[in-house]
Amino acid sequence: MIVAIDGPAGVGKSTIAKNIADKCGLFYINSGNYYRAVAYKHLSFGEKPAIDSEIIKTARSCSFSINNGKLMLDGKLIEHLLHNKKIDMASSVFSSIVEVRLIINEALRDASKSLDIIMEGRDITTVVFPNADLKFYLGASPEIRAERRFRQNESDLSLIELKKEIIKRDYNDLNKKFGALKQANDAVFIDTSYLTIEEVCDKVVQKILGLKQSKVSGES
Repeated sequence: MIVAIDGPAGVGKSTIAKNIADKCGLFYINSGNYYRAVAYKHLSFGEKPAIDSEIIKTARSCSFSINNGKLMLDGKLIEHLLHNKKIDMASSVFSSIVEVRLIINEALRDASKSLDIIMEGRDITTVVFPNADLKFYLGASPEIRAERRFRQNESDLSLIELKKEIIKRDYNDLNKKFGALKQANDAVFIDTSYLTIEEVCDKVVQKILGLKQSKVSGES
């Protein structure tokens, strides 16, 4: 089974996907971490100019694997190094390069083989897994998402700065030439603005359980 979740930055996709994975026995994969890993490796070379050919070369050199549910880059655990402003912005720019997206998409599909997975990102329902068993699109306004991040106290930015950063990130994601953020026609839309994480999870879990039950009924 493949469950795909899309939505803009700061909408809670990662937390929700992780919770659902635990509840439903699915393997959670964060697609954004693959792009962040490319950005991390590229920036570690000395923050050279963002030349597309050099970024593509970095992406091709990346060896991805999953170990105990964690993303490994070139055999090393790097997830704890991937979340800061510099990498967030670089990964958004890098992910607009078509060749980089094609490389990462193949890596994501490889990771999903022989596993029941839940994956979240920006184009998982439309490009990476257009034939996913279930598709969801989570939404919330930039104001709501900025307030959530501000309350989490994981950034030194002000609330106004966080909102500006989110709006800029949304613009980049919505205007990519390939793999742009958009809602798939057959995706279930959930407005998370005034729902708790648990309430959103319950909505998704009910859909998953319903699909599992329909498959069991169809086989009997």
